[in-house]
Amino acid sequence: MQGCGSRLERENLMKLSVIVPVYNMAAENKLIWCLDSLIGQTITDYEIIAVDDCSTDNSLEILYDYERRFPDIFKVIASPVNKKQGGAKNLGLEVAKGDWIGFIDSDDWITPDFYERLLDLAEKTGADMVGCDYHLTSEHSMKIGQVVHNNKQSQTGILTKEKYQSLILDSGSLVVKIYKRHIILDCPGRFPENIFYEDNAISNSWMLRAKHFEYLEEPLYYYYQHDTSTVHTITLERCEDRMEAARRMIREAEQSGYLEEYYPEIESSFTTLFYVNTLFSYMAGVKKKQYKFVKELGQEMWETFPGFMENIYFKERVHEEERKLIYMHRKSTLYFMVYYQLLWGYRNFRKKLSDCRGNR
Repeated sequence: MQGCGSRLERENLMKLSVIVPVYNMAAENKLIWCLDSLIGQTITDYEIIAVDDCSTDNSLEILYDYERRFPDIFKVIASPVNKKQGGAKNLGLEVAKGDWIGFIDSDDWITPDFYERLLDLAEKTGADMVGCDYHLTSEHSMKIGQVVHNNKQSQTGILTKEKYQSLILDSGSLVVKIYKRHIILDCPGRFPENIFYEDNAISNSWMLRAKHFEYLEEPLYYYYQHDTSTVHTITLERCEDRMEAARRMIREAEQSGYLEEYYPEIESSFTTLFYVNTLFSYMAGVKKKQYKFVKELGQEMWETFPGFMENIYFKERVHEEERKLIYMHRKSTLYFMVYYQLLWGYRNFRKKLSDCRGNR
């Protein structure tokens, strides 16, 4: 896999390229927190490639200011059209000169030694993919928030089939990893454009190109939680984007030739991304629910993987209550929707009642 595609001459490479897709992040200094953490890294041989995805605020002006002040390491690309994060990342990959590639969301930030720690671990172990933990925070500070363990030590070392299986099921976030250049750039396949959840479509292929994974069990990445975050914005469009990312994940597995070898794991990942997460986030978060959407979601799930409920991972990875609702959905979309909304309404009523009693 390392032999296909074009390469830059070795003498033109630097240690690391960090790609930052940017869209309307100027408010509340979100973008500045991210960029300052990148500029302040303890490594020196690296570049920051900030790609503005047609922002309508002054994000691009901020980026040009950083490029003017830090011309040796900071490069700005202004996309002529809005392509969402996947398209912006692809533009950054086109010009990246790093022997290692990393990504960061433009509303997040990192510790000053984030990349130095990951690169040191790679050098000591010979790994070609390295990650760490992150933590959730709702304030701009360097305080440690809620720690999320992004991977497991059992997934590390020279990668075997068992470890690949584990990584497909629990890949962890892409932004808290760095990848050796050949994993991403020496083979075909880029991020899907014009949809959210683009990482899900391509990450399995990257992991299966890696030979050695290492993981630092420390939270060095600050994952900022706010109302406009992708994970907190539930709309019909976002649900459809998640479904499309799952479809592309399957196509990528087919085209790259690993679908059959890792069929149970791919089926389970698709079930979670395409169906379970979409169905329950849609029912909980979208106000005007459409019977047609819920019915067609179920139909496509059963057409794509008719036996997904017999998958060895289904019972252990899908909550018992969700499994019951899925069985209900299979029998009748209408009954499922009525039952779910009654259940949701009852639980909200109980919660409000409990809150009222607690405030007395």
